Amino acid sequence: MTDDLLKKSGFSCGYVTILGRPNVGKSTLLNRLLDQKLSIISRKPQTTRVHLLGIKNHDNYQAIYIDTPGIQNDFDSPLHRHMNAEAKNSLEGVDVILFIIEAMKWGKADEVILDMIAGYKQMKFLVINKIDKYKDKSELLPFIKTLSESVDDMEIIPISARLGKNIDILEKLVAESLPASPALYSEEHSTNRNKRFFAAEYLREKLINRLGDEIPYRLAVTIDEFEEDKDIINIKATIWVEGNSQKNIVVGKGGNILKLAGEAARKDMEILYDKKVYLNTWVKVKKNWTQLDSSLELFGLIDNEI
Repeated sequence: MTDDLLKKSGFSCGYVTILGRPNVGKSTLLNRLLDQKLSIISRKPQTTRVHLLGIKNHDNYQAIYIDTPGIQNDFDSPLHRHMNAEAKNSLEGVDVILFIIEAMKWGKADEVILDMIAGYKQMKFLVINKIDKYKDKSELLPFIKTLSESVDDMEIIPISARLGKNIDILEKLVAESLPASPALYSEEHSTNRNKRFFAAEYLREKLINRLGDEIPYRLAVTIDEFEEDKDIINIKATIWVEGNSQKNIVVGKGGNILKLAGEAARKDMEILYDKKVYLNTWVKVKKNWTQLDSSLELFGLIDNEI
């Protein structure tokens, strides 16, 4: 279909990257935009490790959102370098950039991201998330005014991804910014990731939300078996940590943490797959895996798209 016909038909399609430092609500925003849970969510940093496409179909446009790891500046391990590269690579070839920050918070990491995207000519929006934390919205006005003087090339949109506040406005602006194009994905596609990926992510989410601040970063999950029948999916998963002390923490007293996390993950999987799920888990040690480049591919952090 030619561009003229596409413009006449009114259909548009494009990629929209969601960028920001850790814990500003990127994954929550993606899930809200899609009206379903794809990205796992935690208040702890470094939850998102690889980029994830979420595809939203409308009558006259298709928006392909990209959730990215939070950009970090204070760490230098293979895992951190990989996560930063995932986020930065998401800027190439996209049509819209959503730079998301947290209300009333602007720091060095945000400045770094602002400088990073300065050279990109795509349509850019500054999305201020978590405005629901402030009952008196007038508190936000000086903050927004100060930002507007620094980002005069970006429209500012205050939102609450958690409550859905102003999400309709954001979606409208995104749709208006997409180029004329046929849909790039068929309607039955909602993401670029496969079922094994989500099984690993859901289990990791339930674990990191039950553990202290240090363990989640040193935890990875791999799916060893994924056997799907008509009504049942049998999954065997391995949870990887860097030492025996971490293994004991993940298992918990009497196996309680592993059991509760597994049960919660299984319930989420059953909702996503619409099938009964049997989940078996093991915890194993691979010393210092976060410091080893070879571990990134082993644990599915590289080349794991379908």
